[in-house]
Parts: sequence; C-alpha cells; structure tokens
Amino acid sequence: MSPGVPVAASGGRVGTVTGWTTADVPDCSGRTALVTGASSGLGRETAVGLARAGARVLLGCRDAARGERALGTVLAAVPGAAVEVVPLDLAGLAAVRRAADDVAGRVAALDLLVANAGVMALPRRTTVDGFELQIATNHLGHAALAGLLLPRLLAAPAPRVVAVSSGAHRAGRLDLDDLHGERRYSRWGAYGQSKLANLLFVLELQRRADAAGWPLLAAAAHPGWAATGLQGAAARSSGGRVGEALAGLANRLVAQSAEAGAWPVLYAATMPDVLPADYWGPGGPLEARGHPARASRSRAALDADAARRLWELTERLTGVRWPAGSCWRTSPSATRT
Repeated sequence: MSPGVPVAASGGRVGTVTGWTTADVPDCSGRTALVTGASSGLGRETAVGLARAGARVLLGCRDAARGERALGTVLAAVPGAAVEVVPLDLAGLAAVRRAADDVAGRVAALDLLVANAGVMALPRRTTVDGFELQIATNHLGHAALAGLLLPRLLAAPAPRVVAVSSGAHRAGRLDLDDLHGERRYSRWGAYGQSKLANLLFVLELQRRADAAGWPLLAAAAHPGWAATGLQGAAARSSGGRVGEALAGLANRLVAQSAEAGAWPVLYAATMPDVLPADYWGPGGPLEARGHPARASRSRAALDADAARRLWELTERLTGVRWPAGSCWRTSPSATRT
C-alpha cells in the first residue's frame, strides 16, 4: 500500500476522477446505509447523495430536533426517499448500544456504514464513560458501533465501512498510554490523534476482514476544507464570537461547499474501483478542494503494529469484542460479546 500518490503538474492529483460529483454515484437501489452525524454538513450531504441514488438511508443523529430537520431536508431534495432518523450519541457507549439495537431491529442487512460524525478541537471534556470527548466521539464510538453492527453488515453481500478522517491526521500522534489526554492535552493534538485513529481503524479492520474471510471492504475519506459547522464550533470554543466570525469568513473565502466535501466520501462508499483500506480526498492542490482522488496519508497512518495495538485497546475500553472468524455471516441475529 502506497502512502500517497504524486501530485500532477496541472495542480490536480494523479488518479483524480475528473468531473465526478454526487450525480455520478452509481445506483444504490436495494442497499441500506447508516450515516452518522447526518443532521448537518457532510453527513447530511452524504445522505442526500445516497438517497438520490436509491438507497434506504438511516440518519444517525444525536439531537432529535436537528434529526427531524435533516429528514425534511433530505426529503425536500429527494421526494419519496426511503429515509429515517436513528437516535445516536457516539459519546456514550450505552447510547451506542441502544442505537445498534435500534438499527438491528429495523434492517436484516446493512450494506454501508459511513462513520462521519465528529467533533473538532474542543477544550478537554470527558464523556459519561470517562473518555476524552474527541477520541470517544470520533473513534471509540464508531468502532463500537461497527462492531455491534457487524452481524448486519455481514448479512449484506458486499458491505462497506467508510470512516471520515481528515488531513489533520498528519499532526496526530497516537499515545496509547495517554489516549485521553489526562497528562497532556491540546485541542488540535487530540483532534489529530482521533483522525489518525480513524485511518488506523480502517487499516486493521480490513486486515481482520481479509484474515477472517469476510466480504467486507473498509475505506476512508476526507473532505478537504469544506464549509461545515465544525470550523465554527472549534473557533467559538477558543476565540468566542470573534473566532467564530473569522472562521466563517475563512470558509467563505477558501472552503468548498459541504456538498463538494461529501464527494470523496460518496466515492469511497459506492464506487467499484475503491480498494481495500483505500483513502480518498479532494484532488486539488493540498487536497483542500476538488473532485475525488486517492489521498495521501502519513507514515503513522500506515503503521500496522500501531493499528493492532489501538484495536486491542479499543476493544478493552468499549467492551465490544469482534469475532475472529466468518461464522457470523450466517448468523445475522448474533449479538455482541
């Protein structure tokens, strides 16, 4: 696996899929997808793209009112779409288990899980489980959710799990001895660590799927610099209203839209040329904007030993242990250990 692809002389990236947009998502009729963080931004745009392609889409949303508004937005964009809201708070393991049970009660098979929900660069806070909020929401909650939904994923003929990472993973340093920043904490360092964890999760998930003989494809994507609510929330937490205003100005001047930011996510989620443990992002300069292309990643994101150790720690922290074999493929009603 290559750590990246070379930059083309034109300013685009080698392998950029010229002109690819949401309109090019292949037919998803008969497929069911769960998109986390679907109440706004990338998650909502990803949900719209999948619904427009004919998928049944479950909107994983923490806030009920925002979830209903997102449902209305998707239905306005795609009248008659098969879309519904699933209450999901990734910051609490009990809530993650309730959501997994909810999904399992709604669907016999889950074709796609898009692990999109996230928080960014917040002051240190802890969850009800005592975890640092960013690693809990961005990585631990998603890893637990995927493990709990594995029976439903393996009941689908060609399931995918797509984790939404970030270029900020390059600044991340995985500290398994201080994962929750109890000894040392920085807002951006913790965010970078959580986005690095997303890529390591995909790497180890694919390795384990291959070893077990599961027909599961794990991939990752990042949106580049896309105008979503994350920037404003991060800026507000450090600079108040002035910081939020500056972030909004930067978004207007530099960022691409949330819809364009969702293109790499949709590509990784649906296209047939996506490879195991692939990573997609915008194909423009610095991977900040543009049409989908294979993205580059840091050496740390390709560290197989770190991926294994993070996986083992994640299982211990969440209490969700993945099976070692392919027997679950014929037992979609199996529950967690």
